[in-house]
Amino acid sequence: MHKDCERILFSEEQLRSRVAEVAKEVDKLYKDKNPLCVGILKGSIIFYSDFIRHLTAPVALDFMAVSSYGGGSVSSGKLRIKKDLDNDVKGRDVIVIEDIIDSGFTLANLKQLLLERGANSVLIVTLLNKKGRREYDIAPDFNCFDIENEFVVGYGLDYSERYRALPYIGILKHEVYENK
Repeated sequence: MHKDCERILFSEEQLRSRVAEVAKEVDKLYKDKNPLCVGILKGSIIFYSDFIRHLTAPVALDFMAVSSYGGGSVSSGKLRIKKDLDNDVKGRDVIVIEDIIDSGFTLANLKQLLLERGANSVLIVTLLNKKGRREYDIAPDFNCFDIENEFVVGYGLDYSERYRALPYIGILKHEVYENK
């Protein structure tokens, strides 16, 4: 375990097993369709790649870099699109694959944006769901794990661009990010 982690919340095996299980559930919904899988960069990249490997439906892949955080640990309350889609979503079924839903601001606004652009449907798949922090009326359609209000890193999740490559999800020690 990394020295900056308080403890491991989800092991490599737990992640591997649950991601496969959720992907197979989603796959059943799209067996006769060609959805566009949109990974939200950068945090979802590891989850996204593991997730899509379990899909048998023909899917198109795309990415967006969308954030409400910047470099800190608290949402700014403003949606920023740093990288937009390469594909048009008009008439498409879209699967948004995100690492974590916290306040819900980013995903609520992103879902609305995709629907305004003409998406046929928008399904949200998240690795982690912090229900206790929800400020916007949105919930993932599929979720791997519910978590308490802890600052988590690993498996793509970061703090100031660090810890993404950890193969597990760990709880970051408070002293690492407090008073920064």
